[in-house]
Amino acid sequence: MRKVVVTGPESSGKTSMAESLSVYFNDPLVHEYSRVYLNELERNYRKEDLVEIAKGQLQLENWALKDHEHLIICDTSLEVIKIWSEYKYDSCDPLIIDLLKKNLPDVYLLMKPDLPWEPDPLRENPYDREYLYKLYLKELERLKVPYYEIKGAGEARFQKGESIVKKLLI
Repeated sequence: MRKVVVTGPESSGKTSMAESLSVYFNDPLVHEYSRVYLNELERNYRKEDLVEIAKGQLQLENWALKDHEHLIICDTSLEVIKIWSEYKYDSCDPLIIDLLKKNLPDVYLLMKPDLPWEPDPLRENPYDREYLYKLYLKELERLKVPYYEIKGAGEARFQKGESIVKKLLI
């Protein structure tokens, strides 16, 4: 079993990359649980909601890992929740940190925010994407899991992700 996480700041092409890889390799896509959670929430989210989002994300990943023996592609994972919590609230619940450490992927694909910003009701930060990108770099280095930066546009961007995943599967 291999677990690939596509990560990075908002509007950096994570979902497009994750969906394309899932289709290309014909393996399951684990969607971003926060979108489901936040769309169903009838109030503004709070820091404590991030713990519930982390639990829900991990549950989706574990279901996919249980039901599939080859590869899963995750459209973000717990590192996003940790980074966002530290960015927005200046701290992160220890449970999120613990769950992250215990559920690391085989590889991260870190999406560079070099694509145009696309508005979305759940996106909050169009102006600090480069700053956030640096936080992702720092976090992935701290986690000591292989990661690859993906930049550029169009087919070349996808081909870089595809090539990395192919090497992982060999």
